[in-house]
This record gives sequence, C-alpha cells and structure tokens, in this order.
Amino acid sequence: MSKPYSEANFSAQIIEDRNWRIKEISDLKLAIRRGDESLQRVLLRALVAICYAHWEGYVRFSAKKYLEHVALRRFQYAALDRQFFRNYFLPRLAALSTSKTSIMERCALVDEILNASERRFTKVNDDLINTKANLNFDVFSDICLVCGVSAEQFADKSSFIDIFLLKRRNAIAHGEDTMVALDDLDTIAQDTIGLMRSFGDALENHVVLQTYKAV
Repeated sequence: MSKPYSEANFSAQIIEDRNWRIKEISDLKLAIRRGDESLQRVLLRALVAICYAHWEGYVRFSAKKYLEHVALRRFQYAALDRQFFRNYFLPRLAALSTSKTSIMERCALVDEILNASERRFTKVNDDLINTKANLNFDVFSDICLVCGVSAEQFADKSSFIDIFLLKRRNAIAHGEDTMVALDDLDTIAQDTIGLMRSFGDALENHVVLQTYKAV
C-alpha cells in the first residue's frame, strides 16, 4: 500500500481498511440471522472473535497511518502539537525503567530533551502504537493520547470494549464454553463498527483541520 502523502491518500486508506472489516462483520451477522439455532451458537462466538480482531486491527492500522501522514510532512517538533515531542521520547523513557542506566546517560537524555525541539518528526516509532494483543479501554486510551485524540468521547463504550469484546474474546480464544446470546448480535456488531468509525473520523478531523500543528 502506498504512503499517505496527502489528506486524500490518508482518508482513502483508512476508509478502505475499515470497509472490508465492516463487510466481514456484516456478512457474518447475516449468516447468523439465517442459521439454525445450532449454527447461530457457533457463529455468535465467531462474531465476538472477529469483531475484536477488527477493532484491534483497525485501531492499530489507522493510528499508524495517521502518524505516518504527519511524519511525511517533516515538520520540526516545535511546529507540532507537544504530544509529538513527547512521543519522540516515550520509548526511550520506557527503556530507562527496565535497564540499569547510569546517571550520566540519564543526564544526557535530559539534555537531549531540552535541546531537541528543532529536530524534525520524520519516522514513526512502532512501539508507540502497541495494542498489546489486549486492546482494553486503558490501552486504547494510551493510543488516543499518542495520537492527540480525546479518549473521553469513547468513555461510554468502555464496558463494551472491556467486557463484550475483550473479556469474551479471551474466554473464547482460551477454549472456554462462553455463550453469546442472539439478543446481543446487534450490539456487538453495531457498536464495534461505530467505534471504528468514530476513531477513524477523529483522526481524519486532525488531518483535515491540521490540528496536529502547534497552536
């Protein structure tokens, strides 16, 4: 896939990625409606696994494409929202907590932070968009922060993310005989699609309005 050089490139790529995911969910939902009781039981469990997979996959894909789009602009960090400057150092700071770094090395990092605002954002660190194969609301909130998106707008779906999707998906993935009710079909499918649309729209707004720039 080509790089998201323009606003149109970015929008087209995240919409295309979302559309095939929505089609899979919709096709599976239709198959559940048409199936007998025994088939419905199996497919409802499959729906939870598919919806979670598309939720995690879309968040990871669209967030990386957003950061890549901004990186292709090659702005200095001083010209970008401060979160991009924070993002540059977050992986390095995380490494400090797991290594025996000397005081001299820590001081050197502080000096680099103080003097690095004129550097340019040109490369996305993949560690920043880490769904941890366990995309609960807290992990999603961290990704929102990295992308400058308010997680508050998704707070009313935190229970859906953590319980309907993640908890049930984990149970199914671990071979547990977790029942999924037919009455939950519309909620699982529609809320997953709604979350993907809302997150994609938030990133598109940043790109179109260029709110990734410093105020």
